[in-house]
Amino acid sequence: MIVLDTHVLIWWVDGDERLSPVARRAIEDELTGRQQLLISAISAWEIAMLIEKGRLVLTMDIGDWLATVEAIEGVVFVPVDHEVAVQSVRLPGEFHPDPADRMIVALARHHAVPLLTADAKIQAYRHVQTVW
Repeated sequence: MIVLDTHVLIWWVDGDERLSPVARRAIEDELTGRQQLLISAISAWEIAMLIEKGRLVLTMDIGDWLATVEAIEGVVFVPVDHEVAVQSVRLPGEFHPDPADRMIVALARHHAVPLLTADAKIQAYRHVQTVW
């Protein structure tokens, strides 16, 4: 089981070359081993916000895109529950205030699994295992 940061999800689905070979291999290994790719529901919100701001264009409606992604065997969108929400504000040490990043990091910590991310701020946070 691994958690995908929002940009990793987008890059993976789009076949974007910005996805590192290590991250791509980690995703493929998880799916080959019938493991799960966990995606925080906050990523759906982030993607919708990027579209609304004109910073992301999808080839289909956001609802259809999310349904298509969710239909991929092994992909699981995880609702933000009260435990992860509380953990996101109680992260140990110093972490930046972005609420979406906090929720995604808290989800990875909650399940004690690696987080795939290219985000240097998250990679520098020693309280979550990252893969890139």
